[in-house]
Amino acid sequence: MLGRLSQYWWVLILRGIVGVLFGILTFAYPHDTVAAVVMLFGAYMLVDGVAALVMAFRVDRGSGWLALAGMAGIAAGLLAFMYPGVTAYTLLYVVAAWAIISGIFELVAAIEFRREFSGMWLLGLAGALSVILGFLLAAAPDTGQINLVWLLGSYALLFGVLYIIAGFRLKGAQPAQRPSRS
Repeated sequence: MLGRLSQYWWVLILRGIVGVLFGILTFAYPHDTVAAVVMLFGAYMLVDGVAALVMAFRVDRGSGWLALAGMAGIAAGLLAFMYPGVTAYTLLYVVAAWAIISGIFELVAAIEFRREFSGMWLLGLAGALSVILGFLLAAAPDTGQINLVWLLGSYALLFGVLYIIAGFRLKGAQPAQRPSRS
């Protein structure tokens, strides 16, 4: 199982890089319009969702949970692109719902994979971070648009760093190849 999972270490790193880039862009342009944040969020969710689906279809155990997390990300991304004029208030609840749902699925997947790879605590931590983000957003919907951008940017940076670290740890966990006998 670890051998099969470790073949796709790069998917975790890709998700991490996209998260870090999204975080950097949100900090670099905090005063841009909400539509720009919606488009960035939509692109981030689509890439993250597709990457989660790739991972889900490449592993056996826990893949259903990863697929659900991927579908939640794709759905959130598509909603952002289909309705770019939504207010920050509505986007806040879309992001909160996505964060809670995908975070729970990521936590379950991390628990499923924990026996295969000791670095799964990083993915579990990223899932917990997602759930916390979701509850923070839902609990304070009247925060300003800048606060939403800062919160999303901070989350994306932390999530991205955790996934990059987990990806490199998974790459290092690849089982040794047995020499073939001729």
